[in-house]
Amino acid sequence: MTELQSAPVRWLSPEERQAWLALYAVATRLPGTLDADLFKRARITLFDYHVLAMTSESPEKQLAMSELALRSNASLSRLSHVVKKLEQRGWMRRFPSPKDARVTTAAITDEGMAALIELVPGHVESVRHAVFDALDDRDVADLARIGNKILTLLDPAAARPCSSTEGA
Repeated sequence: MTELQSAPVRWLSPEERQAWLALYAVATRLPGTLDADLFKRARITLFDYHVLAMTSESPEKQLAMSELALRSNASLSRLSHVVKKLEQRGWMRRFPSPKDARVTTAAITDEGMAALIELVPGHVESVRHAVFDALDDRDVADLARIGNKILTLLDPAAARPCSSTEGA
């Protein structure tokens, strides 16, 4: 008997399977939908946009790369590649932290901020159309609650309370 055969399978109930397939479809299709819109308008991806947005929301418009990786749910390697691409566009810059030269800091430039400000209304409309237009207030609260529960299972350090003032 193999190891796989000896472990009992906790099959999904019909309701769980339906929920899983819906979540899987959203997780698969939503990034592509939002990527397509951003790429058409600015030749950037959803992840590029998210890196710019997370950096722009920090008090000094800059973050340690390690903190930016946490906020953007990315590995340092992936983040470094994207920040390099955004640097080439003049939208971000990297430099050693003034507090600790071992730490690299990423900052959004004035040009990057201007590009982000131009992109925000269309991106928020895309998010609204793709996600929120079909939901009522209770659905939105449930989505936040459930999303955070799943995120806590995947990465307890990444789960954060939702704020009603956070944008897209």
